[in-house]
Amino acid sequence: MQLPDPVQNLCASVTKLWRDRAMMLKALSFALVGVVNFGVDFGVFSFAYYFLHWPIIAANIVSWCVAVSGSYVMNSLITFASETGRQLRLKDYVSFAASQSGGLVTNTATIFVLAYFMPVLWAKALAIGASFLVNFSLSHWFVFRRRGKATRH
Repeated sequence: MQLPDPVQNLCASVTKLWRDRAMMLKALSFALVGVVNFGVDFGVFSFAYYFLHWPIIAANIVSWCVAVSGSYVMNSLITFASETGRQLRLKDYVSFAASQSGGLVTNTATIFVLAYFMPVLWAKALAIGASFLVNFSLSHWFVFRRRGKATRH
């Protein structure tokens, strides 16, 4: 069975990435930052949902906003330090938050659907995991891509 060209291209790209040590280290660093963000996101969500009695979507959006801010700082200073020069910039933060909105959509849709079939906290944990791939891809290829020296001041 022959796979369609876009699927073959995607498979080839994923295979290449798995063999690229620098990319794997970057993905690992992103994942470790993600572990911290998981705790922040999960904690803020749990507090807002269980103690403040906010609706699932509102609690999820607020917890995401807090977590994405911390994620930007840690990824700028650690994971993508060579691309950012360890500098925090408002323009980069806005770009990062906008790109991570794909992860927010993934996260929110996942928790909303899964909450019908399992406890909300399990759904939240799975939603955070589902958005990891979306967030890393958008961060690596769009937000923290290496720029020429002329574009950094």
